[in-house]
Amino acid sequence: MQEFLIQGGRPFSGSVEVHGAKNSVLPILAASLLSGGMCRIHNCPRLRDVETSAEILTRLGCAVRREDDALLVDATTLTRSDIPDALMRKMRSSVIFLGAILARCGQAEMSFPGGCELGSRPIDLHLAALGALGADIRESGGCLHCAATHLAGTEIHLSFPSVGATENIMLAACAAEGVTVIENAAREPEIVDLQDFLVAIGADVRGAGGSTVAIRGGKPLHGCDYRVRADRIVAATYLAAAAAAGGEVEICGTDYRRISTVTSILAEAGCNIRSTGDCVLLRRTGRLAAVRPVRTAPYPGFPTDAQAPIMAALCTARGTTVFVENIFESRYRHVAELRRMGADIRVEGKVAVVSGVERLSGASVRADDLRGGAALLIAAFGAEGESHVTGLSHIDRGYDAPEAAFSRLGADIVRRDVP
Repeated sequence: MQEFLIQGGRPFSGSVEVHGAKNSVLPILAASLLSGGMCRIHNCPRLRDVETSAEILTRLGCAVRREDDALLVDATTLTRSDIPDALMRKMRSSVIFLGAILARCGQAEMSFPGGCELGSRPIDLHLAALGALGADIRESGGCLHCAATHLAGTEIHLSFPSVGATENIMLAACAAEGVTVIENAAREPEIVDLQDFLVAIGADVRGAGGSTVAIRGGKPLHGCDYRVRADRIVAATYLAAAAAAGGEVEICGTDYRRISTVTSILAEAGCNIRSTGDCVLLRRTGRLAAVRPVRTAPYPGFPTDAQAPIMAALCTARGTTVFVENIFESRYRHVAELRRMGADIRVEGKVAVVSGVERLSGASVRADDLRGGAALLIAAFGAEGESHVTGLSHIDRGYDAPEAAFSRLGADIVRRDVP
């Protein structure tokens, strides 16, 4: 087992580059199956979820190897169309392979996906949409058996702008005859990233970033070189950490417009923030102040993935901040661990009330999910004394060598083995 040993109370100072977006890389890796050729995906971070995707691609018959920051996927020949339960359980995003395998092979078999325990996250929207395209989907013993002798374009209206469902439809629709139109599509930047990749391999996809996405299927596809956009949640995490620790930092390689809901909250809390090109500069000197209620919502609203990191930063803010989690029903699992560090947080249903305390104290805490783990690191950076953070397997799912990145910002953090 490993842990992060953190000496808190050190103001940040420095600059760090944001790595590629996890939530872009994973659907893009699935989309590489459609190319039938070689795809070189640049700015591909070294994450546990990326490793799992590479395992799935290898299982399906692809040749996968890494060259520096790029992952090379040769999808010329596929030998299987099934994903074993052990791989499906490793991450929630494994379900995104369903649309891609179905499009490439005409059939797919997999169990239900795993990932962080964030409450009920049904894939009904995925299955209904693929069924509307012509797929025959049957469930038996916790396993999905999908077949599609002929996929046909259609209009699909999502009852909720699900990111995963939007992505799965986009992938499957590339092989459908005619035009598929997704109404109430997710608008996240990662959807735009996926569209740009699909266009790079020859697909006809338009409208990503808006609520209507159109895909004209049946286009001949091929390999490509593609660079993944920066991870906006990682950028938000670095900024929240600097807000908690104090000091002045520069976060580079990110589009500030994609994290404006986060930077506006930090500015309201008392941070001085400005943007120069592809960099965001944050300076915090005095104590933070409480902010207006923070309500998570689909993009362009406040991201649910940034809720825990921002909450950690505001644990020592003067006053009271209310958080309302509207996306996932179990996304306050980090609260109990923050309380171990002295935070004053009350939770009732989807509402968390954070009453700022003067200081947090270092403690031994454990990450139970990805973003909650990031929140514990942030709290530890701003706390007095020494903290031990375990459960690193969760944090490593979304952050590439976080100890190196935070060290460049001036944090005193060490990864070490523990008995």
